[in-house]
Amino acid sequence: MPVNLPALDPSSLHPVAGVELGIASAGVKTPGRKDVLVMRLAEGSRAAGVFTLNKFCAAPVRLCREHLAARGDIRALVVNTGNANAGTGVNGMERAKAICVALAGQMNIAPEQVLPFSTGVILEPLPHEKIMGALPAAQADLAPANWAQAAQAIMTTDVAPKAASRQVQIGGKTVTITGISKGAGMIHPNMATMLGYVATDAAVSQALLQKLVSFTADRSFNSITVDGDTSTNDSYILIATGKSGVPEITDEASAEFATLRDAVLDIAQTLAKAIIRDGEGATKFMTIEVEGGSSREECKAVGYAIGRSPLIKTAFFASDPNLGRILCAIGYSAVPDLDVDKLEVWLGDVLVAKDGGRAASYTEEQGKRVMKEAEITITVKLGRGTEKATVWTCDFSYDYVKINADYRS
Repeated sequence: MPVNLPALDPSSLHPVAGVELGIASAGVKTPGRKDVLVMRLAEGSRAAGVFTLNKFCAAPVRLCREHLAARGDIRALVVNTGNANAGTGVNGMERAKAICVALAGQMNIAPEQVLPFSTGVILEPLPHEKIMGALPAAQADLAPANWAQAAQAIMTTDVAPKAASRQVQIGGKTVTITGISKGAGMIHPNMATMLGYVATDAAVSQALLQKLVSFTADRSFNSITVDGDTSTNDSYILIATGKSGVPEITDEASAEFATLRDAVLDIAQTLAKAIIRDGEGATKFMTIEVEGGSSREECKAVGYAIGRSPLIKTAFFASDPNLGRILCAIGYSAVPDLDVDKLEVWLGDVLVAKDGGRAASYTEEQGKRVMKEAEITITVKLGRGTEKATVWTCDFSYDYVKINADYRS
């Protein structure tokens, strides 16, 4: 079961003015499963996104990039689960385009105003006719309050749906931010490592919206790792409908932008951490805090090295304080001119390593005590600067192997 992930309360999700969501069953992989999501955006809405850097990126990823580059007035999103439409060549692109054309025709918009997304098995032809056949039912289901159902519809190996919502005051008016995400395996930073959709009724300039999606991705979805595998389909989309009545935010230095940025980041981090809490087979939620670096990038490099190490992850699953594995990972993290004699490594409130070796005060009993906890913080102090970064990860259990051995069954 997910690690300390609260059950989703649909009543906690605020509708976002200008966004409607509809869910339907296409039977892409499993007959009767709700596996298609359509999001309809009000006229005047803006969208920005960041996508996987995997060179074998899926057809819908390529098409999303093209459509966002062609126009700023996106009016619809369509998501299917059960099939990734990745590794499908020209045929996969044509099928993704066909879905956009079909939805655009039904909504009386241009195909370039539709963003398509797919998730599921790679290297299998997309059953686009099934998806197209489900679009009318998804449109008939469109409603502003369908966020919880949408979070459920986009799941693959996820055990629990992931959604979050906040409201803040900007310019004396209430601004809403609500988002959903999916992901549990094939999770590692190289953009966003999942599917994530966050919408706000604030009005934001296109240039600032792109900066906002990149900034929040770096500090949330690009700071998580389950297994070190970057997906072919990673997509994180930020939508601004402008329906709150708040004047358009155009100044990055403004107090209005700071308030919105912090709220969107809060949503993105909540969703990203939910992915880790629901990591395939996870029994431990681990926060890796790296500080004292000369750059944020080298702090993240250390965090990733620790977070994706199978040796470290299996040790934490077993609650085995074999903590030399952490030093090993720090040592191969490719931080230039790293002086290990300046390092400190903490496990929770326990100092483990200092001055290049085991701390004099450390005992294995202390390590065992901390490692039995479900939520554990590893702190690494590099002693070479003032920069810092946080990475979230989980352990590797027997169930991770079972889930991925049976993924296509």
